Amino acid sequence: MSAHEASVEVSSLSHAYGATQALRAVSFKLTAGEICGYVGPNGAGKSTTLKILSGLIRPASGTVRVCGFDVARDPVEVKARIGYVPESGAVYSTLTVLEFLSLVGELHGIPEGESRERLDHWLGLFGLVEASHAMLGSLSKGMRQRAVLVSALLHDPQVLLFDEPLTGLDVQAARVVKATLAGMARAGKVVLFSSHVLEVVERICGRIIMLDLGRIVLDEQACALRRRAGEAGLESLFQSLIGPS
Repeated sequence: MSAHEASVEVSSLSHAYGATQALRAVSFKLTAGEICGYVGPNGAGKSTTLKILSGLIRPASGTVRVCGFDVARDPVEVKARIGYVPESGAVYSTLTVLEFLSLVGELHGIPEGESRERLDHWLGLFGLVEASHAMLGSLSKGMRQRAVLVSALLHDPQVLLFDEPLTGLDVQAARVVKATLAGMARAGKVVLFSSHVLEVVERICGRIIMLDLGRIVLDEQACALRRRAGEAGLESLFQSLIGPS
């Protein structure tokens, strides 16, 4: 693996919110071309992991490297290489779609002409052209989510961190997301796809990591998991791995 090839390395990652232990010595490595499903029940630590990977919060202990850069020591380099879709899907409600996305392009240092070309592509793909001059706060949750997805893809990141990215999307927009992720994996990107919708994870992810109570309880290729689950299905297998609440 070259020094700055798309990759994610998590080593002994732990974090707590007060007395609640969110992550307990979590370790995994993702390499170029992987789409990894990150699953588990509510409170398992999925969103906390993605927030740490994106540099939003600092872990209590452990290290994280994205494309060879340490998240704590090289946050600017890391942010330039990731596209993050948070679970909240928060946006600047007083900006129009175009103003918001143009600002994102400017913050990433994309030249204005190139930014416009990229915006034309993504706005068209996600069906946002007609809504481009509408205030984000006036749009439906699904339309706002489309804008958040475009903001994460605009700068052509090497690593995609998606936390429940299909929330609020209709069938067509969800199909676009799935096709986009598959194309990015073929191009050598890394995708970490956190979701509670096991059917979607099973369909698009080549590898699945499962968390429960802040610990990894499963890390396996999806095809091997399907064979192991048999007729009972993945949901039944996953349920057997989750401890009592």
